Amino acid sequence: MRIVILAPPGVQSLDVVGPAEVFWEAARRLGDPGAYEVQVMGTADGPVLGTGSLRFLADRIIHDPDQPIDTLLIGGDPSFNTIDPAVIAWLRRRVPTVRRYGSICTGVFLLAATGLLDGRRVTTHWECADKLRAEYPNLIVDDDQIFIRDGALCTAAGVTSGIDLALSLLEEDHGRELALLVARYMVMFLKRPGGQSQFSAHLAAQTASRTTIQRSQQYVLENLSSDLSVESLAVQAGMSPRNFARIFRRDTNRTPAEFVAAARLDAARRMLVDTQAPLQRISHSCGFGDLSTMRRAFLRNLGITPLDYRKRFRSTADAGAGR
Repeated sequence: MRIVILAPPGVQSLDVVGPAEVFWEAARRLGDPGAYEVQVMGTADGPVLGTGSLRFLADRIIHDPDQPIDTLLIGGDPSFNTIDPAVIAWLRRRVPTVRRYGSICTGVFLLAATGLLDGRRVTTHWECADKLRAEYPNLIVDDDQIFIRDGALCTAAGVTSGIDLALSLLEEDHGRELALLVARYMVMFLKRPGGQSQFSAHLAAQTASRTTIQRSQQYVLENLSSDLSVESLAVQAGMSPRNFARIFRRDTNRTPAEFVAAARLDAARRMLVDTQAPLQRISHSCGFGDLSTMRRAFLRNLGITPLDYRKRFRSTADAGAGR
């Protein structure tokens, strides 16, 4: 399979290197160096300057004669201002010829400019989501997901999420066992804790500046079915409830109750997709107490019931996200 990664000038270096490492390691594990052929595609002659002052020697450029492509991924430039018309023309010609295609981070802007994504559900880095919505109102932008599959189209939030996307594509091609083996070798999660959200409680738990608050957040994540009231968490932290609540909010920009609610929702989302557990058991395991409380939380935050969430996203995962 030929994997082509389009690297525009200024490309986020990890958008190129991350997915390339996944496919290279998979080929190594398969004992077949030709299982995946990864090519870096430039937009003009000469080295491609990436972030971190890295330079890539492109295997080919868009002006070379066409070759068959199995999977086409477009890397993003964190500081892009203009889009080269030649790139748009190349994408319009090549995308219809590939088995699957997609973008990482702001690479979605290049695809969006072709008009091929109108009406499609996509994601990008959360910092760029509003800009994408404003410039391409015909897209359905979901900036909560680290990557999204919509048929042959796949879009990732950027930076390390390109690795998550590549692992998902590998699992689609060769099964979970190989994808898990590669993920373990790369010291990565095959599926991140907290689900596929850019705003998961697990990520938020890294932002507190005080060790005491970090320990409290970790306690929440490990004890979702316990009493996680402010009073209980304050006792666990050795602080008064009032002082604990004040410091927690100052350090994390959210109240303890908001963090607990997000953590429970994250865990329920993950269990709905990754397990066959009954909804009632999930509601208890995640600390909602009963199914009706979990249902209200899903409707309030996601606009969908837990059962519908399971049907939509479990079928997406099982079927290669709508493939």
